[in-house]
Amino acid sequence: MAAGLIAFVNYLASMLLVLGASGAMYMMAAARTMRQFFDQAEPSGRRSEGVTLLKPLHGAEPKLADNLASFLVQEHDGPIQLLCGVQRADDPAIAAVETLRARFPRARIDLVIDPTPHGANGKVANLINLAPHIAHDVIVLSDSDIAVSPDYLARLLRALDAPEVGAVTAAYHGRGDAGFWSRVAAAGLSWQFLPGAIVGSRYGLARPCMGSTIAMRRETLAAIGGFDAFADVLADDHAIGAAVAARGLAVAMPPMLVTHASAERGFGEVWRHELRWGATVRDLVPGAYLAGMVAMPLPLALLALPIHPWPGVFLIVFALLTRIWVAGVADDEARARTAPLWLLPLRDCLTFVVFIASLWVRSVDWRGARLRMEQDGQISAEPENLRT
Repeated sequence: MAAGLIAFVNYLASMLLVLGASGAMYMMAAARTMRQFFDQAEPSGRRSEGVTLLKPLHGAEPKLADNLASFLVQEHDGPIQLLCGVQRADDPAIAAVETLRARFPRARIDLVIDPTPHGANGKVANLINLAPHIAHDVIVLSDSDIAVSPDYLARLLRALDAPEVGAVTAAYHGRGDAGFWSRVAAAGLSWQFLPGAIVGSRYGLARPCMGSTIAMRRETLAAIGGFDAFADVLADDHAIGAAVAARGLAVAMPPMLVTHASAERGFGEVWRHELRWGATVRDLVPGAYLAGMVAMPLPLALLALPIHPWPGVFLIVFALLTRIWVAGVADDEARARTAPLWLLPLRDCLTFVVFIASLWVRSVDWRGARLRMEQDGQISAEPENLRT
């Protein structure tokens, strides 16, 4: 019995070494792929179409007014409507909108306060309430924690013009706005999520459609059923992309980056946010999610170390070097240092722990609400007593 257990442990440790080595080599390929992706040439030129920027808001966030302001300082010759929505008259986000109006008195900044509920997804309910107030044919939806560069709209519109493109999304890097734990969260976005998103898109392994940006024309939104079709879907961004693809249209991702502003003030907030994200991806693409473990070479090497010390040490060094390379490329493309590099081992180990924990989660926390995860990406807001 004991001999069999020892043999099993040795076999498991050997498999961890193999997976870790494969992951380190994947990281080398990911670094090169990111460089190639962002080195693509794009045509230049200003645009003049009318654009409605949809901003569903909920609560105050660090730098919220500045994040919103970045969407108004655009190299764009046409009219821009910034359409913001909240569901409570006392929502702190309203103050940020008023600050923005004072800073940009000539800009069209519309605010809709509408508590009407629609399904279990509060963000989508907000969008449904905003829909009747959309003024222009081009609609750009993005989360409240996104900031963009001045050429953002021009690049989106060029991508949207391509034949058979129904929507455009954008990759993003992280920026910590609320201290240490927000930088840990931001590092997960820049150093782990971003390489995977680029590799997946580049080689057709995934069809990203992300809340960082979803640009489409009004007729496309109508063709997929409007926002009402996603009222009970947790990953509404992914579902919108799938609906566009079901119409025979592509979701394009041009070689550009936007900024995701992380605002987690403590470990608990990081844990709940990343656990929700992990469990969501697990349900949407379970095979790809499980395969994603190979992109965690450092934790795999650390687990193998007690059983295979010398190969483990070698693999730890190899994994660290490739992870530092990937982090450097990501930060170079973002033109900003996401977090100090000494955080990378902690960040990678936390990613692995979240990955393991997410395999068992059946309910998630979303802005204080407990949501039960149902089949096919659906959610319900029924009381949930399971612990995560």
